[in-house]
Amino acid sequence: MTEPSATFGYQDVDPAAKPSLVRGVFDRVAGRYDLMNDLMSAGVHRLWKDAMASRLNLQPGETVIDCAGGTGDMARLYAKMARRAQQRRGGLDAKVVVVDYNAEMIAAGRQRGSEPEIVWAVGDAQGLPLPDACADAYSIAFGIRNVTEVAKALAEARRVLKPGGRFLCLEFSRPVTEALQKAYDSYSFNVIPRIGELVAKDRASYQYLVESIRRFPDQRTFAALIEDAGFRRVGYTNYSAGVAALHHGWAI
Repeated sequence: MTEPSATFGYQDVDPAAKPSLVRGVFDRVAGRYDLMNDLMSAGVHRLWKDAMASRLNLQPGETVIDCAGGTGDMARLYAKMARRAQQRRGGLDAKVVVVDYNAEMIAAGRQRGSEPEIVWAVGDAQGLPLPDACADAYSIAFGIRNVTEVAKALAEARRVLKPGGRFLCLEFSRPVTEALQKAYDSYSFNVIPRIGELVAKDRASYQYLVESIRRFPDQRTFAALIEDAGFRRVGYTNYSAGVAALHHGWAI
């Protein structure tokens, strides 16, 4: 019988080993994580995240779980959006619960400052330290490909959402044309690890990054996994011609 394995970049590893391997990557890059994101994408990741925040549209009194939220980019966008809505219409404060497996990433996020709506916690996407049906929305941006078992993380997202809750996942995906895929591959494998080596002093972590993107399911395959987890009205929107995709579904 074949032993179970998990992906770590292009390697197949013991599932029990993957969490510590991924933790090591983010321990090393936490201090330069946001800077590296800006450099690697020429700032385009911020446009993708703005679009995700607008789609989630957090309202006063709602709770959103920002899973793999690390340094808090998405959490701050959600908090700002909910505060503006509250100023227009009144209502209760919104709550943004940032959960990340890596304590160094949480620490880096807290060092940047925190809005009153944000709560920070260290926790596993595959076993969230939260009760059933506690959130109106769940989001995860560029984090789900790092979990050991994607199906478990999706099941946890479904568990913590209230009936009618909304699920959003922003992740790197597959460019829609072969020519773009070739250009993207050339940039990813030749430029990104080099930037990591020069700026973050860590080529290996960014080599893992580009390899993990290539091994993550394409848009349709991942949408099917979301449906298998119990979500309905599942769909996705490609950004930058499929370099990234925003997947969405409803807990109904």
